[in-house]
Amino acid sequence: MKHHSIIDIIERKRDGGALAPDELQWVIAEYTADRIPDYQMSALLMAVFIRGFSPDELTSWTESMLRSGEVLDLSHIPAVKIDKHSTGGVGDKVSIPLAPMVAACGVAVPMMSGRGLGHTGGTLDKLESIPGFRTRLDRDEFVGIVERHGLVLGGQSESMAPADRRIYSLRDTTGTVPSLPLIASSIMSKKLAEGIDGLVLDVKTGVGAFMKDEESALALAKTMVSIGQLHGTKVLATLTAMDQPLGQEVGNANEIRESLDVLAGAGPEDVVAVTLSLGADMLVLGGVSVTREAARDRLVAAIESGAAMEKFQEVIAAQGGDPAVTEDASLLPAAPNRHELIAARGGFITVCDAREVGLAGVRLGAGRQRKEDDVDHGVGITLGAKIGDRVDKGDVLAAVQYRDQARLESALQFLERAFTIGDDATQPELIIGHVG
Repeated sequence: MKHHSIIDIIERKRDGGALAPDELQWVIAEYTADRIPDYQMSALLMAVFIRGFSPDELTSWTESMLRSGEVLDLSHIPAVKIDKHSTGGVGDKVSIPLAPMVAACGVAVPMMSGRGLGHTGGTLDKLESIPGFRTRLDRDEFVGIVERHGLVLGGQSESMAPADRRIYSLRDTTGTVPSLPLIASSIMSKKLAEGIDGLVLDVKTGVGAFMKDEESALALAKTMVSIGQLHGTKVLATLTAMDQPLGQEVGNANEIRESLDVLAGAGPEDVVAVTLSLGADMLVLGGVSVTREAARDRLVAAIESGAAMEKFQEVIAAQGGDPAVTEDASLLPAAPNRHELIAARGGFITVCDAREVGLAGVRLGAGRQRKEDDVDHGVGITLGAKIGDRVDKGDVLAAVQYRDQARLESALQFLERAFTIGDDATQPELIIGHVG
């Protein structure tokens, strides 16, 4: 590979110039090999944050990141391989019921998920509240579980897209996280390294999302769909609202309970609606249904027949967990103490701020304030009312399961700010649009 000057590359991008594919490949290779120091990569990331990437630059950067480590080969598995990714939200447990529902319909789901980030929850943290459930799987184990069960629920291996993992930690500490090209390339490099045939994206927008407005969320969705197309991978994106939490439960074990409700044919309407919408896209991409309507019917049938729950039980056992939790949710951890947040007046809920609720959950211990923090799987928040609901004075707005009094008091500072009660009912939008 031709040698380049990192200083020249930084200065050219700083001044708005374009970088050639071989330069971007060289940067990623040299940084991964520790021949470019963090301070110079940080300078380049800030230049990209300010100046952006052209479509050609973004394609080359993403391809270089996904090629920085191991790329899974799942071509020997006959079923079509489709994954799903959410850009992050509060109460967003959709992956947990969605993956077994789709796998029960004949599409293989090699799902690689993440941990909680900031005020948003992480699928891996939720799954690990199931006693014994392992999300850290080596390559052979990951592939073997997909082969046998058509479904695996794991985390990104150390050897996949290592450049992304290192670059993300830099972005987190250098003020360059909310950059459209850097977000898009981070997500897509990891997902495309899975060796999947297609990808369905849930791009969140609203106060509880990383993309606060619809315009930014739409731009991100279009960018990721375009990266997939240029890579030869089919991608569909759905924009969904994250102004209030999804579902009633925010935490870890309590979100598993709510996921089990969905798999049993119940669960909150908003969780069910998003799950069925994304699942329909996955079945259409996977070629097992021609239309989204037929796909939805097939997903509902997998729930009603018990096939979706059986698939979840299979993968829990395959990953070392206790499948008995699907029939006895009391086997999941639960903090011993309960506090209720009470409505001070009657009226309609006009605000149930997802970010404030998410931050309250983090302060309880359901998420991490520092990367090295442990997660308390048994604490959480159950929402008693959401936007559009009528409440009377004295009604429960939220119930908090907690372990530590000091953590409760810290959490209540955020939770009490989350709710606004007004005189007029409003009905929030949930599924905003589709791309791809």
